[in-house]
Amino acid sequence: MRLGFIGAGFISHFQATALSMVRGVEVSAVLRRSGSPDFVRHCATLGVGTAVEYDTIGEVVANCDAVAIYNPNQFRLETMQAIVDAVAGGAALTGVIIEKPLGRTMAEARALVEMARGAGLKTAYFENQIFMKGIAAQRAQLAPSIEAMGAPSLVRSAEEHGGPHSPWFWDPTRLGGGVLMDMGCHSIAVGQYLLPPPGKPMNFLTPVSVSCDTSLLKWGCSPWREELLERTGVDYAKTPAEDFATGIITYRNPETGALVKSQFTDSWMYEKQGLRLMMDGMGPGYAFEVNTLRSPVELFIGDAAAESLADAELALEKSTATRGLLPIQPNEADLYGYVDENRDMVERFSRGEDGMLTWEYGLEITQLLMAAYYSAETGRVVDLTDPAVVSTLDSYVPAIQQGNGNSVLRRGAEQ
Repeated sequence: MRLGFIGAGFISHFQATALSMVRGVEVSAVLRRSGSPDFVRHCATLGVGTAVEYDTIGEVVANCDAVAIYNPNQFRLETMQAIVDAVAGGAALTGVIIEKPLGRTMAEARALVEMARGAGLKTAYFENQIFMKGIAAQRAQLAPSIEAMGAPSLVRSAEEHGGPHSPWFWDPTRLGGGVLMDMGCHSIAVGQYLLPPPGKPMNFLTPVSVSCDTSLLKWGCSPWREELLERTGVDYAKTPAEDFATGIITYRNPETGALVKSQFTDSWMYEKQGLRLMMDGMGPGYAFEVNTLRSPVELFIGDAAAESLADAELALEKSTATRGLLPIQPNEADLYGYVDENRDMVERFSRGEDGMLTWEYGLEITQLLMAAYYSAETGRVVDLTDPAVVSTLDSYVPAIQQGNGNSVLRRGAEQ
């Protein structure tokens, strides 16, 4: 399979690394941008294909079998329109991938679904954490216990690190919000995935209500606010986004009426080393826990040797220190699920099928994200069984996304 990339930034590099562990796929094309020459060299070093830079999306689509949308969130609709136009012009494209989140609003997400289906394209929504081997292993190990005792009643999922790499991630008008939009989609999806009884689809449970709190606890305070402005050009005194979000989603089993809970917590203010994914769950008589910072490798670097370490992130994504006791994850692309989500895509697209996670699934996650923002903004629990509330979410644009975060965010104490 020849895979084309729209985007050549951090996530594209990470996905190319994952593809080096997947058979039957090569990177054949990338849209020409400032970072694309480095991306082409990265692909060549990995041996995942001789990617050719093209000036237009139409040219990329004409030179691949499937295309991945990995560019910033604010360009999703125009990117997809260019893909659809290329297909209408005769390009033989099988499917299209989109990196989470699907859209910044329900209107955007629904439009993307409609464009893909109207063009007859298979879709894959890339939510890597569902594909994590730790998640798969605990499900397999606990399957007999769940069968005997019942499905989990509580799942908690958290993702935390010290903040994104790229300036556009910090701009809520471009990203679509803050950490809830960036990482809350992961945590919400994991909870929904792990709660259903065995043999039921991942969206078997009916979402009943969502409660959420969003806060600005670090990056709105001095000296962090000034450092962020200097580094990214984004001024959190004027257009802030949340750096901490937490909430609970209640689901109902449509067959038994039983209620279960999913808790999500996400932050851009994690001060320990690197990126931490923490998932746990409990059912009658059993429990599981996943913590990506429980590393199989540790090293220690003292002050005298620290200056020789050029890149802390070689050891761990989002690493914030180059000395002391440091965890190492030898294969982060596999640990976080990127390898298996790509393997699923290649196998299913090759058979003419959608990926395990379709864009319709991404639309469902978008609704839960919008409900979370609406809950935080209004200060109340959102009732998803109320048709009027669901209708409101269809046209809702969070205040933070509009650049009005100062009107709704709880702020930390000024330093």
